[in-house]
Amino acid sequence: QVQLVESGGGLVQAGGSLRLSCAASGRTFSISSYAMGWFRQAPGKEREFVAAISWSGGTTYYADSVKGRFTISRDNAKNTVYLQMNSLKPEDTAVYYCAAGGVLTGTAQMYNYWGQGTQVTVSS
Repeated sequence: QVQLVESGGGLVQAGGSLRLSCAASGRTFSISSYAMGWFRQAPGKEREFVAAISWSGGTTYYADSVKGRFTISRDNAKNTVYLQMNSLKPEDTAVYYCAAGGVLTGTAQMYNYWGQGTQVTVSS
């Protein structure tokens, strides 16, 4: 069974930084064959796109709300994708999910596999 497990969430003050990790596992699964994305969902709100990266890491795509503050990267050898979050704002508070899909996209329904999420809370 394919599993994506997020880690690195927690409580941070506004202006601080966190780095999220998403580790993939499965006997025949490698993220090197997939575009990877990060999404987030706050209570009472719809899930929204945050960032995505192509299978090779050569192309990235960011939501306007995080561009310039967040950086997505991947290490295919470690089967891991990262989200470096700097200059965090209270409105960044949400559960963050990683996902794997066959195409670089900001549309959640286009992704095939999802993690269970990690909570990020930014205090004001």
